[in-house]
Amino acid sequence: MGRRLAAEHRVARDTFAEADDAIGTRLSQLCFEGPEEELVRTENAQPAILATSIAGYRAAAKEIELRPSWLAGHSLGEYTALVVAGALGFAAALRLVRLRGRLMQTAVPEGAGGMAAILGLTEDVVTTLCARVAGDDVVEPANFNGAGQIVIAGHRDAVARAIVAARDLGGRTLALPVSAPFHCRLMAPAAGPLARALDDVPIDPLAVPVVANVDAAPNTDPARVRPLLVSQVTAPVRWAESMAALAERGCRRAFEIGPGQGLTRLVQRMQLGIDAVAAGEGEGWAALASVA
Repeated sequence: MGRRLAAEHRVARDTFAEADDAIGTRLSQLCFEGPEEELVRTENAQPAILATSIAGYRAAAKEIELRPSWLAGHSLGEYTALVVAGALGFAAALRLVRLRGRLMQTAVPEGAGGMAAILGLTEDVVTTLCARVAGDDVVEPANFNGAGQIVIAGHRDAVARAIVAARDLGGRTLALPVSAPFHCRLMAPAAGPLARALDDVPIDPLAVPVVANVDAAPNTDPARVRPLLVSQVTAPVRWAESMAALAERGCRRAFEIGPGQGLTRLVQRMQLGIDAVAAGEGEGWAALASVA
């Protein structure tokens, strides 16, 4: 992850070196070489994805003078967006997301929680079925991703019950191989320590509006950054609403910069009139250059 960027772009190499210094580990080596079982641990995966995304953005900004009008990030990606907007320093953001990963991992005992994707049912139906099957447990929507995809999170047994209920209603389901039930009430133990860490981090003015996961609205107020990030820990990611909000404001091109193409595929399936391109590690830069 990020190896090609670092090999081809000096600014990307410098970004990974900066990341290594910021958290005091060879994060770059873990990104480029693994081992995968270490990379996918939440406390490593979060700074690794952030570092790779910022390396990609900086390379694109240098090579083709990319200048975004809006920024949005899914869950962890909101931190990347805030770094690009100038609200968070890169080093501070890396340390924050490493802590965020540790806190989220330890908020629930290993194996006690789970997540699943539900396809083909409406938000109201999924919200209702979660409430119906929860009992004394927690299971609730965690990501409203759009294009008929909703991710649920909570106690493992409650998630299993919700999967059965969704299938009974004609939905398709997929249990997700995650290490914790993110973006639900079970993450509450992580919120307080993250809030205290954020209090020690300077928040600078935002040069570009960032669409917040919690309310799906573009934010330019530095005073709102901390409470939005804390709320994000336990609140669902409103990605479908976020993309709709950008479409309503005239956004017609979207570029996914970072590892993977999942968000690009979601936006394409939403049919909002937004032309989405996965820039990856340089593959989509021709499209980026055409509107830079």
